[in-house]
Amino acid sequence: MKNLTQKQKEFFDTLKENYGTDALPSLEILRQIFNFKSRNSVAQYINALKISNLLEERSGRLYIANTARGAFLFDTKVRAGFANVLDDSVEKLVSFDEELSLNSPSVFVFKVAGDSMVDLGIFEGDYVSIRKTADVKSGDIVLANIDGIFTLKTYRKKDGKVWLEPANPAYQNIYPKNSLTIFGVATGIARKF
Repeated sequence: MKNLTQKQKEFFDTLKENYGTDALPSLEILRQIFNFKSRNSVAQYINALKISNLLEERSGRLYIANTARGAFLFDTKVRAGFANVLDDSVEKLVSFDEELSLNSPSVFVFKVAGDSMVDLGIFEGDYVSIRKTADVKSGDIVLANIDGIFTLKTYRKKDGKVWLEPANPAYQNIYPKNSLTIFGVATGIARKF
């Protein structure tokens, strides 16, 4: 945003805050929202943002660029044990939408209920991203429907036998009696504190 005026930066920040991952409305609607006198004024602001790679066009609609959303990722590692000094070295702007491929139509997110996967660090209330795929291998964490019940477990296959394995010793492996459908493989988790 180095080459933008203060008003252009404020315009962009408002767009980002109000539209996030949604498509931007038409120039006429933006003109009305921002009280510009003409659509040409809005077009000039939009063009400045496009030149700065803050907006991108997809399927004929304008969106906030994936690289312009998210939080700063510092390249300094933070220890979970003893404290260390953070430096000011910013590696890039990170967007969890991009990192977890959440903008892909083959990825969806759901909220975890229960404690059967706690030994793998997946807790109740976590958000798990799932990539839809039929290509699954033993050891993958999957979202499955087993005998009519949805569950998140580790997929296991050995010697022609298939089962779903929890990550909590309080639970037993689940073997399909009638049906097992794998909906996808877990690609990441997010947690709010």
